[in-house]
Amino acid sequence: MSGKLPLSTPPQITLEAATVRREGNRILENLTLTAQERRIAIVGRNGSGKTTLARVLAGLQPCDDGRALVNGTDLARDRKAALRTVGIIFQNPDHQIIFPTVEEEIGFGLQQLGQDKSTVAENTAEILSRFGKTAWAKMPTHSLSQGQKQLVCLMAVLAMNPAVILLDEPYSGLDIPTRMQLMRYVDQVDATVIQITHDPATVRHFDRVIWLDDGKLRLDGPADAVLDAFETQMITWGEADDLADLTR
Repeated sequence: MSGKLPLSTPPQITLEAATVRREGNRILENLTLTAQERRIAIVGRNGSGKTTLARVLAGLQPCDDGRALVNGTDLARDRKAALRTVGIIFQNPDHQIIFPTVEEEIGFGLQQLGQDKSTVAENTAEILSRFGKTAWAKMPTHSLSQGQKQLVCLMAVLAMNPAVILLDEPYSGLDIPTRMQLMRYVDQVDATVIQITHDPATVRHFDRVIWLDDGKLRLDGPADAVLDAFETQMITWGEADDLADLTR
């Protein structure tokens, strides 16, 4: 894949007092913000609400109070709009890939959009060609490495041409070359990218970073300022002798 795609206008993402509860506990609490940057990172400790926020933005998790909108649409209430608007890639591709071959995996999402068989085949071939992976079409998905599976998930999402791509710890467990290669692919896509990560180094070049702490917005702003504060706090907690937080 070479060169960058022409840039479209980024969608507006709005959280209006978004709150999510689980078994009486607040997982997200009164999150309010508006974002239209092209590259947004979400950081925080385990259990801070990052994945729940991603699911809310993708329309997979309704808010108990408040709402989350993408270009004015509440995707939790409009599944067809959610399929067209947001693609999500989870940490473990084995939890996402369900079909035996690469072309079937990519084609499934296109079928969900209502494309006919010939259009699905054409668009599947196009995305494989764009990434230089035409030879992968008939490959068994179970035979792929973790990095290759993540690339299949990325191609499947990009084939659907979403306005927003949500990445939930997509590089966890990958070796350095594979991580670098996938990051380059992601950097070149014409879509808003929202990435959840524990690794500040992978999002230093992002436009905006949102730091969640116990389901609340702790800090929100330019990458360098937020990540510096985040790393300082993580080191402070890590150097403490109190082990009470190890259950997080």
